[in-house]
Amino acid sequence: MSVNVETQVVDRGDDDYVGAAWRLKESIRESEGVLRQRRGFFQNAYRRSRVYLYVDRSEDRLVGFASVRRDGYILFLAVDSEYRGHGFGKRLVARVAEDYGSVTCHARTTNREAIEFYTHIGFEVRRRIDDYYEDGGDAYYLKLGEDSITEKLTSLLRR
Repeated sequence: MSVNVETQVVDRGDDDYVGAAWRLKESIRESEGVLRQRRGFFQNAYRRSRVYLYVDRSEDRLVGFASVRRDGYILFLAVDSEYRGHGFGKRLVARVAEDYGSVTCHARTTNREAIEFYTHIGFEVRRRIDDYYEDGGDAYYLKLGEDSITEKLTSLLRR
């Protein structure tokens, strides 16, 4: 894996990397059966969000991204499978926490990998919502706790 990974922030209304983000999200959906959305919905949400990105410049490849609403709600969080386990997801969430303070999201109740990731870095399941997704899937609403790994990482980022 390359070590030439850079961070970037795409402001609301900007289309930078929307195609690459869609392709990454779709590759995860195809291999893992999660992150199901219609392309139009995804693109509109992306354009209305601030998007935090990691890009591998040596391969001109999107490593991961977090698309975030104005209130710190993570709409989409995805990390390329080849880059997982290197802290990119945790650092994306830490950047969101640094900018917004309060961080929330939903995760499918059947998406064990996502739930394990979120709870490992300090998210707490606040409630279950039946039939949350368009396809009838259930979700957990999660909120980042104040004494989390991500909060500790955020404090390190501020130094």
